[in-house]
Amino acid sequence: MRTGFGYDSHRLVEGRKLIIGGVEVPFRKGLTGHSDADVLCHAIIDAIIGALGLGDIGKYFPDSDPQWKDSVSTELLKYIIGIAGMNGYTVSWVDTTIIAEEPRMAPFIEAIKNSLSETGIPPGSINIKAKTNEGMGFIGRGEGIAAYAVCLLEKI
Repeated sequence: MRTGFGYDSHRLVEGRKLIIGGVEVPFRKGLTGHSDADVLCHAIIDAIIGALGLGDIGKYFPDSDPQWKDSVSTELLKYIIGIAGMNGYTVSWVDTTIIAEEPRMAPFIEAIKNSLSETGIPPGSINIKAKTNEGMGFIGRGEGIAAYAVCLLEKI
């Protein structure tokens, strides 16, 4: 077994859709980034890559590469889960935390779990927690959203 830890954050801006875990969350702002800026998928990707000991998300999907411009992060996650498989591992557990002052994430957690299970993570092996930052820092001021993820990989 191997464990990995991941983190990601993106700035909230006008004129973008808010995508969290592959789900469009209705909100007046969205996250900015080279891809769809899905902080939850990016944190999970980083956790899996870390558990494999293969670097980080930027090694596989650099923001300087136009190939990844506006890419869908659930597709990137599927790709990384495939790399885990090629290395002899399967994702057996993912525990995550989304940190956002607003919008409230709780109403979307089940939809996000369903979306993530379509990437190859077993449906009963995903935990998602949602927290605010109690008004502190860039998250508390409504400037961005962050996510953390821990994963457990098992040898196939």
